[in-house]
Amino acid sequence: MPAQGFTLFDTAIGRCGIAWGGCGIVGIQLPEGPPAVTRARLMHRFPGAGPEAPPAGIQRVMQDIVALLGGETRELTAAALDMRDVPDFDRNVYVAARAVPPGETVTYGELAARIGAPDAARAVGQALGRNPFPIVVPCHRVLAAGGKAGGFSAGGGTVTKLRLLAIEGASPNRTLPLPLD
Repeated sequence: MPAQGFTLFDTAIGRCGIAWGGCGIVGIQLPEGPPAVTRARLMHRFPGAGPEAPPAGIQRVMQDIVALLGGETRELTAAALDMRDVPDFDRNVYVAARAVPPGETVTYGELAARIGAPDAARAVGQALGRNPFPIVVPCHRVLAAGGKAGGFSAGGGTVTKLRLLAIEGASPNRTLPLPLD
């Protein structure tokens, strides 16, 4: 997914990054230590993009991310994501994960059932491990069976995942199943 611009912004968990193109957000970068490392990671992921002032829609998403990571309840489901290059299975996982509200969690197996692939819990975990839109696609709200944290591919691993859940007031031992419509 080509990006035209990116910017870094401060949050309660550190400096995050966001990259966008003509069809929406192409990537979110959680903190990777010092801001220079986060910036370098964004530049590596999106080599054609340069630092730019974000357009109004991206600014709103950034403000909502800042508020969410500051402990306010915010929905990010309206944020436009450019998923043109995302495989269909992963896209289905991301859409279902976006339906998990702040403060709630589901298991990989529950999310797999939600997308009509009840035996694909492991594949759901792998798709979430490739999630280019953390926070907006709240992969941190998806846990292993029994309320265990499971993995988290962003910087800080499961410690970051548990921190994000704590900010949202969610407990990794309390999973709430998604309705199957």
